[in-house]
Amino acid sequence: MNRIKIKRIYEKAEEDDGYRMFVDRLWARGLTKEKAAIDEWNKIIAPSGELRTWFGHKPEKFKQFSQLYTAELKSKPEELKRINSIAKKQNLTLLYAARNEKINHAIVLLDVLHQHHEQ
Repeated sequence: MNRIKIKRIYEKAEEDDGYRMFVDRLWARGLTKEKAAIDEWNKIIAPSGELRTWFGHKPEKFKQFSQLYTAELKSKPEELKRINSIAKKQNLTLLYAARNEKINHAIVLLDVLHQHHEQ
């Protein structure tokens, strides 16, 4: 399997990013789709609107958010399988718009993808 990494969509695209998948439900503010240089905008795998709103990127809610989002992701096994199949063919970069690089849904998604791949 190739490498899966996460990075903010506002960071410059790099050749070793491979397949660039934006994994937010809402488009990134102030960024054109052309400048984002994405291969896919995957809204399906993003947290539900209700969960995203409840979380609000509050650090004290991140642990519970992670558990709830993981449960949402586990209900989408076919999508997880599809994403992992992309990563088997090439590097995959999961792009997110959140400001906080330590507490965001892409971290949770990356962990679940690694777990799903190992099964």
